[in-house]
Amino acid sequence: MNGTFLTFEGIDGSGKSTQSRLLAGHLEAVGFEVVLTREPGGSPGAEDIRRLLVEGEPGRWSAETEILLFTAARRDHLERTILPALEAGKIVICDRFADSTRVYQGATRGDLRETVDALHTRMIGREPDLTLIIDMDPDAALERGLARGSGEDRFEEFGAEFQHKLRAGFLGLLEDFPDRTRLIDGTRGAHDVGADVAALVDTYLAARA
Repeated sequence: MNGTFLTFEGIDGSGKSTQSRLLAGHLEAVGFEVVLTREPGGSPGAEDIRRLLVEGEPGRWSAETEILLFTAARRDHLERTILPALEAGKIVICDRFADSTRVYQGATRGDLRETVDALHTRMIGREPDLTLIIDMDPDAALERGLARGSGEDRFEEFGAEFQHKLRAGFLGLLEDFPDRTRLIDGTRGAHDVGADVAALVDTYLAARA
C-alpha cells in the first residue's frame, strides 16, 4: 500500500494534538510505520517560520502576510517531511494542514478563501487522504487553550468571537470536501474520542488496502 496522509483539524484547544499522538501510538502498536508531524512546522525551516506565526501580538501580521508565511512553511514541510514519508509507504499524521489556512486566513479574517486556494494549488498541490475534524464548544476550547500557557497563543488572543467563526469555518469543510472529511465529537474524554478515531481510521485503512 502506498503511504497514507491523515490530518487533524479543529479550533484551538479542541484536542487535535492529543488525538494525533493517540492515533500514532495506536497505529504503531498494530505494525504501521508512522510519521507524526504538525503545522506550522514539521521541518527545520518550517519550525523557524512557526515561531513567527504563533508568538507575539495578535495584530503582528495581516491575513495576507500570514497566508504567504503559512504557505512557505507548508512547502518546506511537504518537501522535507511529508512526501518522503509517503513515498516510503508510511502513514503521515499531521496536526493541521492547508484546511487550517482555508479557515483561519481564508474565511475568518476577510474574504480570502480564493487567494488561499489559488496559492495552495500552485505551490502545494496535495490534499490529505483523510481529515478528522475535532468539534467542540468554542468557549470551552478557548479556556482550555489559554490555560495551557504555551506561549504560542497568538490566535487564542483574538478572543471568543474569533473562535466561534473558526468553528463555523471548520464545519463548512465537511461540505467543501465531503469525500475526505469526517466529524469527531470532541466534547468527551480524550480516550473516548481516541477510541472513535482509531475505529474510524482502522476501517478506512482496511478499505484502502
